[in-house]
Amino acid sequence: MATDLSGKTCIVTGASRGIGRGCAVALGSAGCRVAVNYRERADEAAETRRRIEEAGGEAFIVQADASDAGDVGRLVDETRERFGPVSILINNAGIAITKPVDELTEADWDATLAVNLKSAFLLTQAVLPDMRAARWGRIVNVSSNAAFTGGRVGPHYAASKAGMHGLTHGYAAALVKEGITVNSVAPAIIDTDMTTQDLRAATPKNPMERFGTVEETVDAVMLMVRNAYVTGQTLLVNGGNYFH
Repeated sequence: MATDLSGKTCIVTGASRGIGRGCAVALGSAGCRVAVNYRERADEAAETRRRIEEAGGEAFIVQADASDAGDVGRLVDETRERFGPVSILINNAGIAITKPVDELTEADWDATLAVNLKSAFLLTQAVLPDMRAARWGRIVNVSSNAAFTGGRVGPHYAASKAGMHGLTHGYAAALVKEGITVNSVAPAIIDTDMTTQDLRAATPKNPMERFGTVEETVDAVMLMVRNAYVTGQTLLVNGGNYFH
């Protein structure tokens, strides 16, 4: 795709590490002005900004809890003030609470749904006025293969990621005539800190017998950003682990 992204303003949630960082750097390298969102990892968010600027892009850091409506409003307002109306949104913020199924609590459920699913709703609602005014927008929701297979984290996580697909379909259908596309990417067993350290995942038993890379996942996200004719779709990045 030859879509020119130069000068477009984007927000990437959960951009301090892993897939979020990869998306932020790729967008910055493509000429976007990037709001690097993080909740807790300030030093790692600063490293993301450094990599964007090293690649010739523009970036600034915004601390905000993407599951909190007040924080989301501030995040979007600060982004507009700094870089102008938002054209691209990558909903990547997520948590993975790992416990045996019978030890999961209502608080675990609520926290997971808030960070993994409600955040995407809040951010999308907040940026829609900008995209509608421009009649151009790209929203990509970073889901998970767990939405289809159950995964290894638990039903709370799988449900939150499956919900992202319903969210994607609903917004895509509502916005298809306004120049705004909404898609999702569902990676599995990607070589990130969350996978190898937080979840302590061993070498996957997928057909390729290896972890996916952040770069391979980012390629899928950037396809959705650049392609104006794809909307309401989910692209699985899973080494042949599951066919959809």
